[in-house]
Amino acid sequence: MKNIISAERDIWQYLAECGKKIVMYGMGNGADKILNICEKRGIEISDFFASDGFVRGHSFHGKTVLTFGEIKEKYDDFVVLLSFATSLPDVLEKIDSITRETELLVPDVPVFGETLFDMDFCEAHISEIEEVYNLFEDERSREIFKATINAKLTGKTKYLNASVCEKDEVYGQILHPESYEYYADLGAYNGDTIRELANYSNKLKGVYALEPDKRTFKKLSLYAESEKRFEVFCHNCAAWNRSETLYFDGSGNRNSNVSGNSATLSGKKPIEIVAKPLDEILCGNRVDYIKYDVEGSEKEALYGSINTIRKYSPDLLVSLYHRSEDIFSLPKLVQELGNYKLYLRRFRYYPAWDLNLYCTKNQ
Repeated sequence: MKNIISAERDIWQYLAECGKKIVMYGMGNGADKILNICEKRGIEISDFFASDGFVRGHSFHGKTVLTFGEIKEKYDDFVVLLSFATSLPDVLEKIDSITRETELLVPDVPVFGETLFDMDFCEAHISEIEEVYNLFEDERSREIFKATINAKLTGKTKYLNASVCEKDEVYGQILHPESYEYYADLGAYNGDTIRELANYSNKLKGVYALEPDKRTFKKLSLYAESEKRFEVFCHNCAAWNRSETLYFDGSGNRNSNVSGNSATLSGKKPIEIVAKPLDEILCGNRVDYIKYDVEGSEKEALYGSINTIRKYSPDLLVSLYHRSEDIFSLPKLVQELGNYKLYLRRFRYYPAWDLNLYCTKNQ
């Protein structure tokens, strides 16, 4: 365990014992999740603050939202908990500037599911964590795996910043975009990842794009109509392991997800939507690359494309950050489904999101 985990205690244990005032930067759903954990663990939050342009004299959970300057005037020694997610360079720089003035931690709470990535969780799954660590093809992947594990445990930005790469590294050194003719984008959103791939691939002939949210699907469809370089076949459905009707969180954001039970969704307006396995949509047709970014349903989507994987061995991208167990359970699943080399890469994000498993055929 020491080979991978550097921390002696997790962020929640530290916060309960540090004796410092604890304040939260940001509001919203992420803050609510963190607050819920703190309450369960007896961790008191003293105040909330927001960026200067968002402070309008309003309150959050009964406390007036302050500026960072007001927090510094009020407290001499305090810990900041970042309570929102971002990859925007200017916002990341703002966060980094705060870390240069005081202690700032980035709690890792699951996007979906209730299982927390804490020390107890790691100890319970250490054999699986060690097994997956040894599955990766290169030392870079193992370094990113270790840094991400420790970032999730401690919330320290030094681990988050030590485990990032650029997209050119992925497309130029791991994947084979120059050879892709057919691509399946599971969780296509508005077509942004199709456009991204097209920057690296000049042989694309067709893209199968699945997007369950109706409002986002309209944007995807408009993009598909405007795309002249290749065909985009749009499907307003969720990627799943079988054909059935599911409940979908219709909140219209990038964290919208599907479930077999409407009661498990956090959104106020769960709606019904068709879910289909990719194998059924493809009807035996070949794809050269599949992206699985399906907001917590990656396991089901992988099972739903098992025939395609075993017949064509396409390159794969599998998101590993939606559920606490994804970082070790999904690489193991891919190894069961096909004969692949596994690589891990992560793009800059607070917290440890945008963590992706890249899989290429093992010759």
